[in-house]
Amino acid sequence: MKNFHGLILAGGRGTRFWPLSRRASAKQVLRLFGERSLIQQTVDRLKPVLPPERIWILTNDHLRAEIVKQLPEVPARQILAEPAQRNTAPAIGLAARILHGIDPESIMGVFPADHVIGNPRSYIRQLKPAIAAAQAGKIVVLGIQPRWAETGYGYIEFPKGVQPGAPKLLPVRRFREKPDAKTAQKFLDAGNFYWNAGMFFWKTGVLLDALREFQPKTASLLASLPPFGQRGFAARLEETFPRCENISIDFAVLEKAKNVVGLPTGDFGWNDVGSWNAVYELHGRDKQGNAVRNSALIEDSSGNFVDAKKLVALLGVHDLVIVDTPDALLVADRKRAQQVGDLVKLLEKGGHHHLL
Repeated sequence: MKNFHGLILAGGRGTRFWPLSRRASAKQVLRLFGERSLIQQTVDRLKPVLPPERIWILTNDHLRAEIVKQLPEVPARQILAEPAQRNTAPAIGLAARILHGIDPESIMGVFPADHVIGNPRSYIRQLKPAIAAAQAGKIVVLGIQPRWAETGYGYIEFPKGVQPGAPKLLPVRRFREKPDAKTAQKFLDAGNFYWNAGMFFWKTGVLLDALREFQPKTASLLASLPPFGQRGFAARLEETFPRCENISIDFAVLEKAKNVVGLPTGDFGWNDVGSWNAVYELHGRDKQGNAVRNSALIEDSSGNFVDAKKLVALLGVHDLVIVDTPDALLVADRKRAQQVGDLVKLLEKGGHHHLL
């Protein structure tokens, strides 16, 4: 499908992966699993349906140079830095505006830059009905069959009796925000609530029509941009983009549009790698449940994650995250790994900008 393009969203800071993740080396460009960074792995697994010349990346000024370096196969002009962070609706709208100007019949898939997928072949196979539905004018969301009662994800509610992995698009009854633990367990038990993975498919014209209906200010600002590549585009984007509404595509469009359908996928090993604890879960561990990325001396210790360039000796400690960098050391309770981002806020408040 020569009119199918991919947008990879790569503008996040990855604060929950401090101290390894910094502004200029955020989570998506880190090599947490093997020799390829998370964004390189994203491009790699999309190649069966998306050659690099049809991939577009939206990031920020801090990361653009590193992403260009890591992805020489993607045309550098298609790796764009947003002038300001305005959440996913303006970012996706900008890409849709560019692609629609290049090809009015273009179809766009939206993919996060920093997820892990254990079975890429199954993943690509399950994308095909979503792309076909987008070509037919639908707005398509991907639902991931939940494997536990997760409170950190939004949910998609499908009709009862949904069958995971069947190549059948279903109406979305409604989107649910991140639940508390009791509600998350109810969702899991019900069987028709799926995780919202942040992967979407649509014709660019359909998305732009939806923005005009539900986000007229943002749509008008994006429509005022000159054609991509034309003189004055960059300057106009710099002036216009920060004035767009700061809102996610979920709130802006998906929860309001009538032509939204969902694909309840089967298990293809998806993980959003949301914290150091997720990295721990995805790594090999010894008999005591310790995961060590380099080397460690371990005695009477269990459930620890260690990432350090020097030898780390553990004695009588349990369920810790230990991450060492040349200028900072993190020691945290693994159960509180989601709160590492709070430490970054404290660094910002204290003016420790050299550590950000």
